[in-house]
Amino acid sequence: MAGLLLFPLAMAAAAAQSAEDTPDAETAPLEAPTEKPAVDPIEPDSIEGRRRPGYNAELPERVTQDNPGAVRAPPPEAFPMEDFPVPDRWRLIETLGFVKEDVLDPYNQNTYKGDRPIDRAKVPWLPIKGDDWFFIAGLTSDTLFEPRTFPIPVGVQTTERPQSLDIFGEDASYVFAQTFIASAALLKGSTAFKPPDVEYRVTLAFNFNHVNVPEKRVLFVEPSKKSLRSDHFLGVQEFFIDKHIRNTSDRYDFDSLRLGIQPFQADFRGFLFNDQQLGLRFFGNRDNNRFQYNLAAFWRLEKDTNSGLNDVTTAPRDDLLFVANLYRQDFLIPALTSQVVIAYNRNREGDDVRIDDNGFPVRPALLGTLRGRDYDVVYLGYNADGRIGRINLSGSVYGALGEDRNSIFTDEPADIRALFAAAELSYDVDWMRFRLSGAYASGDGDPYDDEETGFDAVFENPIFAGADTSYWIRQNIPFAGGGRAIALSGRNGLLNSLRSSKEQGQSNFNNPGLVLVGAGADFDLTPELRLTANANHLWFDNTATLEVLRNEGSIPRDIGFDLSAAATWRPHANQNIVFRLSGATLLAGDGFRDLFDREGGGSAYYSVLANAILTY
Repeated sequence: MAGLLLFPLAMAAAAAQSAEDTPDAETAPLEAPTEKPAVDPIEPDSIEGRRRPGYNAELPERVTQDNPGAVRAPPPEAFPMEDFPVPDRWRLIETLGFVKEDVLDPYNQNTYKGDRPIDRAKVPWLPIKGDDWFFIAGLTSDTLFEPRTFPIPVGVQTTERPQSLDIFGEDASYVFAQTFIASAALLKGSTAFKPPDVEYRVTLAFNFNHVNVPEKRVLFVEPSKKSLRSDHFLGVQEFFIDKHIRNTSDRYDFDSLRLGIQPFQADFRGFLFNDQQLGLRFFGNRDNNRFQYNLAAFWRLEKDTNSGLNDVTTAPRDDLLFVANLYRQDFLIPALTSQVVIAYNRNREGDDVRIDDNGFPVRPALLGTLRGRDYDVVYLGYNADGRIGRINLSGSVYGALGEDRNSIFTDEPADIRALFAAAELSYDVDWMRFRLSGAYASGDGDPYDDEETGFDAVFENPIFAGADTSYWIRQNIPFAGGGRAIALSGRNGLLNSLRSSKEQGQSNFNNPGLVLVGAGADFDLTPELRLTANANHLWFDNTATLEVLRNEGSIPRDIGFDLSAAATWRPHANQNIVFRLSGATLLAGDGFRDLFDREGGGSAYYSVLANAILTY
């Protein structure tokens, strides 16, 4: 304890001695100030876009505000707490003067294209209740002019050109078609984020077409009629009611029911069935729209011969299609949507005799034994659409299983066992897309056995390998010398099905099949202009059916090269005005020349398509 008391005293004595040794500040000699070494001034912008380390810019002057007489904002309780609902939020921006509606304006907000609900005060005669009914009207003009060449047989009884004794004559022809499509829909519900509660829709299409060909008995069965035709027809393409049954989640997963004439596409690319038919469809989704499903039954309508539109003035066909499909997003891998489909086609038109509007028999087809057929076919399919990394992928695989009650070659029952596969890979490089395509449809290897292995669809309308700019897909190729009023491949079709008509004929599983390998590219030069090019090589899968029908010992498989190019121009960068010009040629291979050796011996066929679509 004594040591602790002596320690502060010793520290104080040491401090006093140090103060005596230090000279007084007033008597200490002055020393010259030490000069700081010269340093270059710091430049803040020695390197453009970067600030030099160690430099701190001067702060700006303090901002002050002198506002005498200012008052504070009123407290929240000074405002009314009640809600004031806006009776019509869609017309609010017009009330504020931001938008002025014009009935003829298809681009901006417009009541007649469903941007705003119907004002019930203006249509008191309309039996609707509530303020969430919408009306949508549409009008489309589709104009087409198409010069083309394809194998045209010389008329049996007479010809346009005397002394034309060859099987195939002149091949140049042209088509002009004008179609007006008018649609109207009345629906209830705010559909921006949920399905409509109910929808009524009707779509009518009026078509006028004019065709000129160089040979008789191509357009009419009577040889006395001219080789040109003008025709018109009004078809009902949509006429349905769509009823929302229920929501199954707070994200508006739903179940709905649709009854009437409606569009339906069985797969992503329209290989199996893509049409507008009379049907009942139950559809919806689950798991935040990751699952989508369809259960549908269609009773196929007759089609007008020359326009291909629905003919509701004639009784529907005895041809039923039942379809069930399921879509799953991000399956088998992320960014890939997978679909499985089961379709059953029941046809009972074996005793039906149908003559088209031009006088040609379409059921039964004038092929083989010329007898009618009943058949049952089940299609099992898997389809995928999406991407794997940077590669876009779209593919389909179908198996057709069933029974043909009366084969066209044996008049005996035959099992249907056919296969179809198609895939398209594409890769995007900035404004360019490069594509590779491949398709296979099995052909029948023995027409006289009890199996039919040629694949045929119900109603194909493929978006594939150039689609309708392709010569092969676009043109109807008549099969002469082995059948009457039969097409090797139909218009807007890919398959060599040997049918009387895609619209009015029956599926045929005694056919040569198809193999296709192709490449193409799309170039978006501007948002308004796209250029497209395609090159496809085609073969028959098996020519046994053709050899029997033609009574030939051997027919080569090579169909030839299909080359096409197209330009699509959208002046306003939308789908309201679209102009398209395309050209295609088929450089015939040995198999095609063997079947359709024409007068003059040329081996190239062409088609030109000029199309203008205007939409309101």
